[in-house]
Amino acid sequence: MSTSYLNPGAPIPIPQVDGLDKPYWDGLRQEKLMVQRCNACGKHQWAPEWICHHCLSFDVGYVEIKPEAVIYSWERNWHPPHPALKDQGPYLVILVEFPEADNIRMYGNLLGDPMQDVKIGSKLTGVYEHHEDTDPPYSLIQWKLA
Repeated sequence: MSTSYLNPGAPIPIPQVDGLDKPYWDGLRQEKLMVQRCNACGKHQWAPEWICHHCLSFDVGYVEIKPEAVIYSWERNWHPPHPALKDQGPYLVILVEFPEADNIRMYGNLLGDPMQDVKIGSKLTGVYEHHEDTDPPYSLIQWKLA
C-alpha cells in the first residue's frame, strides 16, 4: 500500500524492549502475519506472552497465518486517541477474529468509507501498509472487506 490510512505523526510502533513481539513486527515487514502458537499443545494465541494461555507451557513460538479473518466487533471512532489524529475522524476500528487460528483476535482498522455499513461476521483480507520513510521503518496490517 503506497499511502497511509491514518494521518502521520502518531508514535512509531516498535517491538517491546524484551523482544517478545519482534517476530510479529518483523513478519509484517515481509508481508507475513506472525502469531504465537504453543509447541506443546498446538494452540494459537494473541497477544504475545512468554507462556501458553491454554496449557501453561513455556514452549511458545511463532507461526505464519493467512491474513484472512472476520469482523468480531467494531467501533466508529470519532475522538482521536493521539493529537496527530485530531482531524482524522471518523475511522473504523475493528476486532478481527481468525477462525483458522483458534479464533484468536486482534485489533485493526477497516479500510474504505468510514461511514460504510459494517456487519459482524463479514470476511476480511489483510493489506500491508509499509512506512519506509520513518526511522525506524515499520509496517502495519490494515483490513478490507474480502
